[in-house]
Amino acid sequence: MPEKKLLLLAGDFVEDYEIMVPFQALQAVGYSVHAVCPDKQAGESVRTAVHDFEGDQTYSEKPGHNFTLNASFADVNPSEYVGLVVPGGRAPEYLRLNERVLDIVRHFSAEQKPIAAICHGLQILAAAGVLEGRSCTAYPACGPEVARCGGTFVELDADDVHVDGILVTAPAWPAHPKWIAAFLKALGASVTI
Repeated sequence: MPEKKLLLLAGDFVEDYEIMVPFQALQAVGYSVHAVCPDKQAGESVRTAVHDFEGDQTYSEKPGHNFTLNASFADVNPSEYVGLVVPGGRAPEYLRLNERVLDIVRHFSAEQKPIAAICHGLQILAAAGVLEGRSCTAYPACGPEVARCGGTFVELDADDVHVDGILVTAPAWPAHPKWIAAFLKALGASVTI
């Protein structure tokens, strides 16, 4: 049976839970997950940040773990992957400036391969121009970006998920159980215990 590979786009100050949890959970159900960052090699790390909801007008931010990349961005061939994971945090605001990152996202969209994006990860999809005519959710502060690029922003509770065909989106890490389950369904996987 061919290896089931997923690509995970990372960058410095990616949200800690939004990279760690899907990276581990998707491996636990049999996927090989390649975590990459532009200009970094396998074995190097990205710094993460923990975003929490503590009653302030926006999330708080604290230092997270260092996350070790297990693949090199320069070696990525998107045609080898069956799906894409785009975590949030602050990394998307600069990753969306990298044209190769945008081309990779466009490949998954054009080839109708499942894309799971959470929180601020939608900033990358908006910059890649793949949200026009689609509905999705994200961290609420990203709603205007989704609308400006022709997408329909769906406002949901932080622990909910929205699915539009191959696009599986969630507002923030509290949605992990539903978000990961919906992504697995989009990938055609079935998990039984």
